[in-house]
Amino acid sequence: MNLSSIQPAKGSVKNKTRKGRGTGSGKGGTSTRGHKGAQSRSGHSAKKGFEGGQMPLQRRVPKFGFKNINRVSYKAINLDVLQALLNDNSVEVIDFEFMQQHGLVSKNDLVKVLGRGEWNAKVEVKAHAFSASSIASIEKAGGKASVI
Repeated sequence: MNLSSIQPAKGSVKNKTRKGRGTGSGKGGTSTRGHKGAQSRSGHSAKKGFEGGQMPLQRRVPKFGFKNINRVSYKAINLDVLQALLNDNSVEVIDFEFMQQHGLVSKNDLVKVLGRGEWNAKVEVKAHAFSASSIASIEKAGGKASVI
């Protein structure tokens, strides 16, 4: 085998058809574009979603729902997750920086502490919001829940 004998696979390469070169090209006078209409003209480009005058899909499908611009979304963290962190680290206060250092939240998150799991640490927990059950669990163990 030598480089001069290498060829592409049979049928993988097609010859380019020269459209718009008259009847001698074998494509006829219309050059495979059909007769008249916007698509037969040069420079034609239909706008996105155009369906030939038919009502487009994005206008046929009804709108529903709304997005509340005043919604505040919190990153939920349960007490059992914080308790597992406390078992590994001994601290007096669990605050936003502590959660950020341990990968629970990112810098723009708002944190809400939820009450799933057992809580048995006498520690102050600082967050943006608390559920009623989490406040009860923290205070029952002798800790304090502080809203940032």
